Parts: sequence; structure tokens; C-alpha cells
Amino acid sequence: MGFRYTGIRVRDLPRSIDFYTRVLGMRVVFRFNIKETGGKIAILKSPRGSQRLELNWYPPKGRYRRFRNGDELDHLAFSVPDVDGFLRAHRGRVRIVMKPFDEGGDRLAYVTDPDGAWIELMSPRKGRRKKRLRVPATRRTRSSAG
Repeated sequence: MGFRYTGIRVRDLPRSIDFYTRVLGMRVVFRFNIKETGGKIAILKSPRGSQRLELNWYPPKGRYRRFRNGDELDHLAFSVPDVDGFLRAHRGRVRIVMKPFDEGGDRLAYVTDPDGAWIELMSPRKGRRKKRLRVPATRRTRSSAG
């Protein structure tokens, strides 16, 4: 298991990106849309740091429409060898808030800590192994001796 990053919820994504890049010297590593919530994510990293910061913005409708004080910490993310196996091994000790699902090359699930903070579990998606190129065997030809 390894700690991967911290995700925080922001009210205004461009404003937050501006703050973390201009004031704290971070750079945007990548951005994407969240299909499940309609939200947007920006991943930032400091030039000399190894941890990442994930800025999460959600639209003003749907499950996360209301932003309340205290909602700033969105989630912590941990790598595990196998999300489904982890959940089986810890059944009854974690509360699942989002059942396992595939996203890109990852298998994800969300559980909570004892106080309700969300924890994202991440593992490589099963069946997403790199395909090896099969090179067809070449026909051997006999050369005719003169």
C-alpha cells in the first residue's frame, strides 16, 4: 500500500489553479472531466516534490451541489495491489461509499475512515495488460544450390 495524493474540493477551479501555480509554484500535470459527477479535476505537482495535489470541482447540481465549510478535503488516495481483494480482506472494517469501478487503466473504490473522510483505493485495472505484438513466423525458404 502507498499514499498517492490528496484531493481537495474547490469552489472555483481556475481561481484555485491560479493560486497553486502562481503563489505556490506548482504546475498542472494534467486535467480531465469526471464522467460520474460531471465535475472537473486538475492534478498539480511541485517541481521538487513527489506528492500530487488533486483539485476537484463539482457542478452546482447533482450529488455534490452544495459546498459547505469543511468540504475542502475531498479525499485521500492510496495504492493497493488489488482493490477488490482489499475490500474482501477488510470486509466489516471499512464502509464502502462508492463500489469498485474501472476508470481508464485503474480500478477504483471509495471507503471512509472512522470519522467519515473519503479514501480512494486504486489498483491497476485487471485485464489491461499490455498486449504483446505477435510477429508471424516467417517462412523458411530453401535456397537451390546451382
